[in-house]
Amino acid sequence: MPDDIIAPAPLAAGTLRIIPIGGLGEVGRNMTAFEIDGKILIVDCGVLFPEEHQPGVDLILPDFGFLKDRLDDILGVVLTHGHEDHIGGVPYLLKLKGDIPLLGSRLTLALVEAKLKEHRIKPYTLQVKEGQVEELGPFELEFVAVNHSIPDALAVAIFTDAGSVLATGDFKMDQLPLDGRLTDLREFAKLGEDGIDLFLVDSTNADVPGFTPLEREIGPVLDQVISRATKKVVVASFSSHVHRVQQVLDAAHANGRRVALLGRSMVRNMGIAADLGYLKVPDGVLVDYKKAGDIPDDKIVYMSTGSQGEPMAVLSRMANREHQVEIGEGDTVILASSLIPGNENAVYRVIDGLTRLGANVVHKANARVHVSGHAAAGELLYCYNILQPKNVLPIHGEYRHLVANAKIAQSTGISPERTFIGRNGTVYDLKDGDVREAGQLDLGFVYVDGSTVGAITDADLKDRRILAEEGFISVIVVVDAQTGKIVTGPEVHARGFAEDDAVFDEVKPKISSAILDAVQSGTQDPHALQQVVRRTVGTWVNRRLRRRPMLVPVVIAA
Repeated sequence: MPDDIIAPAPLAAGTLRIIPIGGLGEVGRNMTAFEIDGKILIVDCGVLFPEEHQPGVDLILPDFGFLKDRLDDILGVVLTHGHEDHIGGVPYLLKLKGDIPLLGSRLTLALVEAKLKEHRIKPYTLQVKEGQVEELGPFELEFVAVNHSIPDALAVAIFTDAGSVLATGDFKMDQLPLDGRLTDLREFAKLGEDGIDLFLVDSTNADVPGFTPLEREIGPVLDQVISRATKKVVVASFSSHVHRVQQVLDAAHANGRRVALLGRSMVRNMGIAADLGYLKVPDGVLVDYKKAGDIPDDKIVYMSTGSQGEPMAVLSRMANREHQVEIGEGDTVILASSLIPGNENAVYRVIDGLTRLGANVVHKANARVHVSGHAAAGELLYCYNILQPKNVLPIHGEYRHLVANAKIAQSTGISPERTFIGRNGTVYDLKDGDVREAGQLDLGFVYVDGSTVGAITDADLKDRRILAEEGFISVIVVVDAQTGKIVTGPEVHARGFAEDDAVFDEVKPKISSAILDAVQSGTQDPHALQQVVRRTVGTWVNRRLRRRPMLVPVVIAA
């Protein structure tokens, strides 16, 4: 166990324990557990998307392994909104216990139910809305409307005998939202008057000064870009960004174009949003992408996934000429989303690829085609002054975001001793308005790789990186176990090397000599002889070729 892992003491009666399971030090995997008197409430259960140093990984889950023995104590999971980094892990939690109730707004539950259907899970759900109060065992929950880049987002106030907590989920304070649904600052003020003991607040834009621009400023820019386009237009965004898709539909309709949705998640999510009335589709605008090829290029807009440069998403496949929709000279591609930290290189590669094909690529750096869904520093300042919480725990952000959020809180008079900068697994106990750090759980990354969940380790990913960066060498030797003489081999096979295989002729006598010396010294175990081969080849290839490849020695004792 690492030195900094300090197991928390058993939870005292009447004390509320708060454990951020994911979302601290990262943008994604948002999940927080609350426990009091033996009962557990969870807020959000999201995923993190892999970065370049995690090859082959599809998704990264929160490490809720420590809850596996406590599944019967979980009273419910509150889902603040329908983005993947808040709901994407739900199927994997419910695979452990399928009848854990899910609480969320109408759109949020519809999105998660569609996801669960693909996993053949029928959940127990409770639909809630702003102003609603629900009791789950020792927890009283009040839901508060917040504005975000997806409709129906909610903050949740949690009341217990030990104290009160307000968790914002993701939010901003757009004063002219497209759907007219404001962040309810009046309710924030009421909660502040009654007293909030701990404020868990979105940190994603805490290091951005001022205020997040209005969402409605994007519409005229999209309209202008589309009106000037002479050929086909492709707009890439998150598959759950209902407001952005609405703006694209409206701009396309205003310019006499039709829209085809690309990407399974985009089609699914927008179908749900339209059926529930959150997406207003102008008559005759949507067309099946299979029929879109029959429409002239200057009359079509494709709305796709892939704004983060994901290798298998639609936009990346277009850039690599691996998609039915071909990008060519004079086409326009709009990346209408922000860059998630860690995805920058992948996105710029896609932009380069599209530009090489002759496309005019419009993105946040050269046009206002995206605004964030998260509160900037000025908005957070307002929240702290309105709410005046006793203690603050910044969540949802990389470390620099958490620190920036904490400094904003302190600037409003909250003392550093009551401003907590934690990490995933840090345990906090709340009692009588006081919060103290109670320990640290050893939580890691849970990787989803195809149908495999949790079996891939960091060591496996290191092996994959070595294979990708340094190559692979296998050595096969058949040895007379009594004399140490080589019966067959050494056969050296290499992949990922620029050198001709003949270069390895130099090391073969060294392998034979090392094995002979080892056997004559009393070593006969094939595994021990394999380590002799590994050291010999590893040392030679490092000195001779300046490489550290993956080495797979096979020694067979005859």
